[in-house]
Amino acid sequence: MLRERKRLEEAIADEAEIRRLTSDLETLLELGREGEDVGADLRQEMDRLAARLEELETRMLLSGENDFRSAIVTIHPGAGGTESQDWAEMLLRMYLRWAERKGFEAVITDRLDGEAAGIKSVTFEINGEYAYGLLQSEVGVHRLVRISPFDANARRHTSFASVFVYPQVDDEIKIEIRPEELRIDTFRASGRGGQHVNRTDSAVRIVHLPTGIVVQCQNERSQHKNRDMAMKQLRSRLYELELEKRREEERRLEDSKADIDFGSQIRSYVLAPYRLVKDLRTRLAVGDVDRVLDGDLDPFMHAYLVWRKTGKLAGDGQQEPAE
Repeated sequence: MLRERKRLEEAIADEAEIRRLTSDLETLLELGREGEDVGADLRQEMDRLAARLEELETRMLLSGENDFRSAIVTIHPGAGGTESQDWAEMLLRMYLRWAERKGFEAVITDRLDGEAAGIKSVTFEINGEYAYGLLQSEVGVHRLVRISPFDANARRHTSFASVFVYPQVDDEIKIEIRPEELRIDTFRASGRGGQHVNRTDSAVRIVHLPTGIVVQCQNERSQHKNRDMAMKQLRSRLYELELEKRREEERRLEDSKADIDFGSQIRSYVLAPYRLVKDLRTRLAVGDVDRVLDGDLDPFMHAYLVWRKTGKLAGDGQQEPAE
């Protein structure tokens, strides 16, 4: 309830901010009609409104079951030794800087350093609203092309690293059983159990209609005690069912992780002979590589969410130069 309240409060605040920004634009336009020089202020306010609307659109696109959750991220370098391990560490820094920009908490839970430089593997948490939904755009293989700082002959090298993201799931499983979802039958117990057990309708059978689970109890002389025991069995069965759903989700995530081989590249980061970051799915290209590596990933995340939802590409934007 607290989480839902926070979301509603944010939605109200967002609407108030959009109203304020549009009101400011209308005021500037009116001043412009009266002959005031408001060109620079008008452009600044339009850029601010456009950025805010894009941020809100990104949030609206995060509608998956687990999108609102925090995330667990793993990074593994590809073949190539020190080169790829250094690239994996660059990616780690990029995501930590992104988390800092978003106001998220980042906690490294497992890190194995390379022998000369970089990292052999790393796992870290990004704690914050919608961290998992946003970071799904990063799942896959990231390719780096640069002049190697580890090559005495200053040759160009290509390195790979894979990124995978899991949602953080709460440990507690809440089982809610609604009365209208149950069919409760009473019947006379059979077999041994005493005269009272055999002569009264003390046995209880409960059918959980949504799942079809059937439990029954006839050991006790009291119908109420049998009902309580049957409900306890039903809760245990439903709990196990939820655990199985989670295990299935984990298996599905692991299967998709296994599908990420080093031919399934999602993004290229080219530092030489030209400078460009290009997403191979959405075709979004950004020339300011340093800014991207410093954690400015929001344009790529937004373009990915739009592409996933609508199939719409960001466009070639900046064409990749010929090598």
